Amino acid sequence: MTEVTGGTFWKSYTGEQIAGTSGFPSVTSFTDVTAMPELMEYYPPIDLHNRRLRELTKALGPAWIRISGTWTTKTYYDFEGVTGGKAPDGYGNVLTREQWMGVLDFVAHVGAKLLISVSNCAGDHPHGGPLDLTQAKKIFDFSHRYGRDIDAVEFMNEPNMLELSGAPQGYTASDYARDQDILYTWVRANYPNCLLVGPCTTGDPAAVGAEGKGFGAGIASMTKTCTTEELLAGTQIPLDVFSYHYYNGVSERIAWVLPTAHWPGHMAHSDAYLAVAPDCARAHAALRDRFVPGGQMWVTESGDAGGGGDTWASTYLDVLRTLNELGSYSTITDGVIFHNTLASSDYGFLEHGTFLPRPNYFAVLLWNRLMGTAVYDCRELNRENIHIYCHSRKDGVCGVVYLILNNSLTDTISVMLPKEAHRYTLHAQAMRSPTMLLNGKDLTISGTCGIPELTPELQPQGTVLLAPGSCTFLVL
Repeated sequence: MTEVTGGTFWKSYTGEQIAGTSGFPSVTSFTDVTAMPELMEYYPPIDLHNRRLRELTKALGPAWIRISGTWTTKTYYDFEGVTGGKAPDGYGNVLTREQWMGVLDFVAHVGAKLLISVSNCAGDHPHGGPLDLTQAKKIFDFSHRYGRDIDAVEFMNEPNMLELSGAPQGYTASDYARDQDILYTWVRANYPNCLLVGPCTTGDPAAVGAEGKGFGAGIASMTKTCTTEELLAGTQIPLDVFSYHYYNGVSERIAWVLPTAHWPGHMAHSDAYLAVAPDCARAHAALRDRFVPGGQMWVTESGDAGGGGDTWASTYLDVLRTLNELGSYSTITDGVIFHNTLASSDYGFLEHGTFLPRPNYFAVLLWNRLMGTAVYDCRELNRENIHIYCHSRKDGVCGVVYLILNNSLTDTISVMLPKEAHRYTLHAQAMRSPTMLLNGKDLTISGTCGIPELTPELQPQGTVLLAPGSCTFLVL
């Protein structure tokens, strides 16, 4: 939502910070995540009509787009144009009619489905009581009249952080359960095709176990939280989809607050680091089975680190985590992973402002083009520093696609192919390179939005050598 309305978001890293030669300022307060002057900067509204942004996004599809985040919880929907750009009492910012029409047009153009959360701040509780539905009704009804219904809704972004996520002062888990039921009762009655998703928590200690590295917490590890159990135990309206947020830990810029939750760059390729995503998914699957039995499980916010991403988020080094997250998640459950973000800060798929694609963009583009929905069991093939996943072919042709990650930075591995295959190997000149190679050729766009041909090499039957730090798709 910050991108849509304009607002504060994580500062871009400097060249010195990316190089590791400059430190990070101290954080003065965590009372409001959106108002940390040492870490945040103001960004104007994104240009949702930009041709490059639209066409590169469309190429990733079919996909979901999520408009949410902490900023959303305090956003007032000024579709009548009465505020003059000034947020009413109890709100923090304003979404205009034209801005939301831009979102709906963008979603339609790229062929996506739309997931939102709604406001839940002091302004939505004018007398300190239960949730007032005026705002929620406004955004649902406006979208419907415009001809683009909302496909799914989460009540509130990261509600287990309570006030830090924008809820009214003194807001409790029982208040959340009451208000989620109020909203979802109305949505079920008026927009029955809209999926009810939740609870959208992050870093739940009940789900992810002991403190320290590997618990996927992000910012939730630094503040008072409640649990998924406390949020959902008192609810009456059943969810369609169970959701949670996942990060490997906290980024360098806030590592000083909780150093045990930060992974240094030299470990970003390690087996232990890559194991965080599947460990987190398995733990949350148990909660899904309890609260949404038989339902899908979605990760509605994900990236390499909470707090705006690490300094290597925009480089090839993060591709190993991204592809391993997709592969390992698919072996545990079906569902959707939402990456934070599309085009903001250092962890966006596209660079902010220019919308030029980063290595993760091309990695996900290749995954979406090659990997089908049938998932095969490769556990016996995995070894130290080797992660292997196998899916049906996305093009519907009889056969399979293997994804093999060699996350050793020193050792070449060999694979025996029983027959010839089409090979797509992703690698880079250096792990922190901002440019990725496909079979030795730079992956960059031409002109405004010309995506290069993602052309495979024909790999003969027999031994295949996979270089250190490479990611290879083999299509049989």
